[in-house]
Amino acid sequence: MAIKQTAGRNALGSFAPKFAQLNDDVLFGEVWSREDKLSLRDRSLITVTALMAQGLTDSSFEHHLQAAKANGITKEEIAEILTHAAFYAGWPKAWAAFRLATKIWTKESESGDAKQAHEKSMIFPIGAPNDAYAQYFVGQSYLAPVSVEQVQISNVTFEPGCRNNWHIHHADKGGGQILVCVAGRGFYQEWGKEPVCMTPGDTINIPAGVKHWHGAAPDSWFSHLAVTVSAENGRTEWCEPVSDEEYSKVK
Repeated sequence: MAIKQTAGRNALGSFAPKFAQLNDDVLFGEVWSREDKLSLRDRSLITVTALMAQGLTDSSFEHHLQAAKANGITKEEIAEILTHAAFYAGWPKAWAAFRLATKIWTKESESGDAKQAHEKSMIFPIGAPNDAYAQYFVGQSYLAPVSVEQVQISNVTFEPGCRNNWHIHHADKGGGQILVCVAGRGFYQEWGKEPVCMTPGDTINIPAGVKHWHGAAPDSWFSHLAVTVSAENGRTEWCEPVSDEEYSKVK
């Protein structure tokens, strides 16, 4: 399955468009997507080791550690990987890597247990932290691409209390979005209307041009499939965050 990456375009699309295109479409869209050659888990292991060996323990290294965890590398395994690599890459580099790894592979908390239980309740993975769109969310969300060909489908997961900003899907023709709840409990609301509760199996059809938001209930994790409807010149306009006052109306 091809990986959909937009981090390059989001960060450098206007300054270095070719670099952004190579990062998103070639490195992730082609190299990382060759799962018939190496699994995502194996590629994460190689990448983490290579970055640690260079002493590159910056935000990109943290992102790859998060991806490694999402791709199935356990706390015990990352500790052994970094310990082994320390003898070849250098002890100070291992210390720097461990400082980030311990933040990501923390001791299982109630929140972690709830997240794990939520993931077990559905057939789709939670995926990686939705960092590319974090500026448009209140709280932590996660993204797992399901289909990137013909019709774009992603499984979007929200931690309790997380919601995206008010936004509008524009299109010259067609467009809009379909939401299908697959786990947990959440809400959808159109501008000027009451919030609608979503539980597994519920489907929401969102026409183009409708201002809306969606997210988790205050006390529940929430996952939905987001289906992008074919559009001519489709685009998303992100608006203001959902205020605490507005969000307090969901029950």
